[in-house]
Amino acid sequence: MSNAIVIIPTYNEKENISLIIEAVFNLPKDFDLLIVDDNSPDGTAEIVKNLQSNFNQSRERLHLIQRKGKLGLGTAYITGFKYALEKGYEYMLEMDADFSHDPKDLVNLYLACSEGGIDMAVGSRYVTGVNVVNWPMGRVLLSYFASAYVRLITRMPIRDATAGFVCYKRIVLDTIPLDKVKFTGYGFQIEMKFLAWKYRFKLIEIPIIFTERVRGQSKLSAGIFKEAFFGVIQLKVGSWFKSYKRTTS
Repeated sequence: MSNAIVIIPTYNEKENISLIIEAVFNLPKDFDLLIVDDNSPDGTAEIVKNLQSNFNQSRERLHLIQRKGKLGLGTAYITGFKYALEKGYEYMLEMDADFSHDPKDLVNLYLACSEGGIDMAVGSRYVTGVNVVNWPMGRVLLSYFASAYVRLITRMPIRDATAGFVCYKRIVLDTIPLDKVKFTGYGFQIEMKFLAWKYRFKLIEIPIIFTERVRGQSKLSAGIFKEAFFGVIQLKVGSWFKSYKRTTS
């Protein structure tokens, strides 16, 4: 078993899933991989099952959790985190299935936590400017100023608060009360970073280049942005009435 597992939530990713699995397994670091599929009508989970016979011959590298329906990005990651914690992994990484995140950057995120003394490494589009490819200008501005808004409200020193390309040390996910995480879209990504920061874990942003998907359809919606906008205020106000003491070291 590897000491690190990459968690990828999927919904209708048949065009990307085999390619992203092969890309992760071809990296110089030996990662295990967990696909959390929300009952994709296009047969994504069936493709993963077929690939398991190829990749799991010597040991179980490719894992699959099938859920009953489209239950949200945040709950998919929570399901994946709990599975990884139960299996004993020391490092849990999250990424998209559509190659908007370059699999090669997984190694840098992992090394920041495994050798660099960092608890949570964030693959950041904005820490060295704006590193986004093939997005319309309106979407770039919306995403960039959304992160600026999060910094303004929360005072959290993260420039890409909605980033979904992250490596966690086990202690972070052991400490954060996963069953109490509220949000499911961009709000989930903000909430996880906010909680890690409030628990005084060491966070770092590592520059990446984010590339818009070329296969399949985006899952973004107006509701996701709305959750993030109002969720930030809820997080900040709620933090005034909570204690963030670690029970683990």
